[in-house]
Amino acid sequence: MVDTKKTEVWDTKTQAFHGGQEHRFLDNFVEDFSVTTNYLGTPSNALNAAREAISEVHHYPAANQEPSKTSLAQFLWPSDYAEHHGRLLLGNGASELIDLVTRKTLIQCIARGVTKPKWKGGPWNVQYREYQRSAENNEFEIMDPTYKEPVDMLCIVNPCNPTGDYFDVQGLKEFIKANVLPNGVVLVDESMQPWHSREFRSDSLISQHDFAKEMWEKYQIGVHVIHSWTKIWSCTGLRVGSIICPTNSHCEALRKIQVPWSVNGPAMAFIEAVVKEDAYMEETWDNTARLRAHLIEQLTGLNDKWVYHGKPFLSWIWVDMRSEETAEKAIDLARKAGVPVRSGKPGYSCPTFVRVAVRKEPEVAHLVNAWKAL
Repeated sequence: MVDTKKTEVWDTKTQAFHGGQEHRFLDNFVEDFSVTTNYLGTPSNALNAAREAISEVHHYPAANQEPSKTSLAQFLWPSDYAEHHGRLLLGNGASELIDLVTRKTLIQCIARGVTKPKWKGGPWNVQYREYQRSAENNEFEIMDPTYKEPVDMLCIVNPCNPTGDYFDVQGLKEFIKANVLPNGVVLVDESMQPWHSREFRSDSLISQHDFAKEMWEKYQIGVHVIHSWTKIWSCTGLRVGSIICPTNSHCEALRKIQVPWSVNGPAMAFIEAVVKEDAYMEETWDNTARLRAHLIEQLTGLNDKWVYHGKPFLSWIWVDMRSEETAEKAIDLARKAGVPVRSGKPGYSCPTFVRVAVRKEPEVAHLVNAWKAL
């Protein structure tokens, strides 16, 4: 007998809702459409490296995060990684690093007499909730995305998950300049940006060293760039992230308050190996947009009134089903068919929306078949 009942795993008083939990409770599980990971799954060589590292669990991980940190620096900055290596710090997913920067920002604000600093996200109506959750927990004053004045802490998810909106790098810099106060802090999450293209670095803040330097030296604004590497390399269970700080000193300040050993040995072995998975990245860039277009085509065949949001290169679609009842039924049908999707209601307060990950054609067929009953 297939068990497809909904199981609650989130403490709604203390945690932010997230996709990626229902698969463990589905006896008929086929594919997880609720998370925005790479459709290719986990790269095999990197997975094997993590498996091999299990044999070393009787040792502590490297305290300096090496050689994994250097390997990631070489991936980010192939030609001049040594120059920027000191600004890079690894963390336990993006979540740990978000919290580190938010706590450090609060301390700095209080030191200069700002006891209730203002926080806001990007200009879009919703974005990944972990940033706002951390700000709320640290008692920032949360401003609406429509708030036009500069704030003490600005957090932008770019590309925006879940809406799929995207600033090119010039537009992003202009938005930052207009929306953060002197002595303020900027956090930009570019976790989904590597899907952009083979030239992703040139449209990313990781290439804008002069901008980061100018913002710090001229206005004392610290621009930080965060990546959760668990999406592009489909390793959400390992919890691997990184942050690029405006200066080496900023990086040292975060390391000082970081929990020791927060990145485990298998995760660091994974990073060291995965940055060499060139064929995996080539296949990602070659096929994600095609598979995303196929997904939209198949869903349009079910209902031509649904509206699809997001840039063509992204690993998901943000679907407005135009009806809360339809969206709720779609979520239930997908779960019962073993292909869970992410509701737009919890966390995002978008009850007519559903987020659907890009997946291969056979798995999409399962979802489409389940939704024929809508």
